[in-house]
Amino acid sequence: MNLWLRILHLVIVSLFRPKIDPVGDVSRLTFRVWPHDLDTSLHMNNGRYWTLMDLGRTDVMIRSGLWRPIFKHGWVPVVSAGQIRFRREMRLFQSFTLETRILTWSETHVVMEHRLISATRDGQAILNAIALVKAGLYDRKGRSFVAVRRLLGEIGLRAEPPVAAPEVEAFLHAEETLKRAA
Repeated sequence: MNLWLRILHLVIVSLFRPKIDPVGDVSRLTFRVWPHDLDTSLHMNNGRYWTLMDLGRTDVMIRSGLWRPIFKHGWVPVVSAGQIRFRREMRLFQSFTLETRILTWSETHVVMEHRLISATRDGQAILNAIALVKAGLYDRKGRSFVAVRRLLGEIGLRAEPPVAAPEVEAFLHAEETLKRAA
């Protein structure tokens, strides 16, 4: 139930927050680690990181206007790969910011970065975790993934994908290798 409340809150609040450019801006959401986020080691459960990242992607879709063509056409967001690096544990009642941004894209998928950042007592930023996610929109009627160019065109944007950083290239290479192994 707690996740549904976070989603409901996010949808309502995102409708009133400033619009963002999906190819250039960063979504920032603030959260707190609650008791239901903890695992048996009394720090935030590793699965909860992924769940909160879903909210970051949802915020990008809502605030950029991408949600309109997604609902209009009945497209379904699908995460096809993800990689996370945990840096520091997150403990009960700790507040943090989730930063989400699109790094680059291929014909049918985007690569997004998620950063979970907290602050020390003296205000220094700490990177608690960083993740890369490859995701696309699936058109069930067409039985194929939607071209990113088409998606951006639906909201009046034309943009070329930024050059992928080395860590993104390595992530995509590892994902492709794993896909072939399965």
